[in-house]
Amino acid sequence: MSKTLTKRERVAPLKTFKVEALPVRVYASQQDLSRDVARLARLHLREAIATNGSAAAILATGNSQIKFLEELILLGGVDWSKITLFHMDEYLGISGDHTASFRRYMRERVASKVHPRAFHYLEGDALLPMDECARYTKLLRAQPIDLCCMGVGENGHLAFNDPPVASFTDKRAVNIVKLDHACRMQQVNEGHFPGLDAVPQYALTLTISALCAAKKILCIAPEKRKAPAIKAALQGPISTACPASILRRQPQATLLLDTDSTSLL
Repeated sequence: MSKTLTKRERVAPLKTFKVEALPVRVYASQQDLSRDVARLARLHLREAIATNGSAAAILATGNSQIKFLEELILLGGVDWSKITLFHMDEYLGISGDHTASFRRYMRERVASKVHPRAFHYLEGDALLPMDECARYTKLLRAQPIDLCCMGVGENGHLAFNDPPVASFTDKRAVNIVKLDHACRMQQVNEGHFPGLDAVPQYALTLTISALCAAKKILCIAPEKRKAPAIKAALQGPISTACPASILRRQPQATLLLDTDSTSLL
């Protein structure tokens, strides 16, 4: 193993602590966070493959996930031919070739680089969206999910479970939801759409129950713009007003932050 790769594997958090059931790790920078969470993700995937012969994982999109995905792929040591991948949401009504499509994000950033056993995509432009929810639910429930790598939205959302529509008890695995204003503005501010009018008002999303059913959750939330949501998630009530607060009841989860996203704690 090269010295560069060894160094990538030895990044340590500045501090660790626990909020109720949730372990939290804080890193000096987003780069350090991305390198160490890549190591943790690789470890969980390798363990699942060693135990079961295969693995299944859910991945998130968004700007906060880009460096992590790059580091995971660069790190190597994962037999992707034994891994089935899912993603957690997609805009309703846009094609898989749209520049903001999460299917396109995953094809370009992950599938085309690692060639997994399968990558199951949520078809946002399906002619019958309710049937698409049922199809994806069946795929998700065909095997246990070993790892879910997620982020936290500026409004505290998990996937597209925004505060007005989030539920901690929904028995469904996939929903069609209306996106709130803060979520849609985040998509504009991150450069995915030219203006608010261009952002779809509805999306397909995995529910919080489906996300939390994973055996292991790695929640990656760097950057100062996430600081208010992180403060609410860790120090506010456990409530759908900040959907990420439910992670405090998930002992299988780890929340990974940097000094920017913890600046209000």
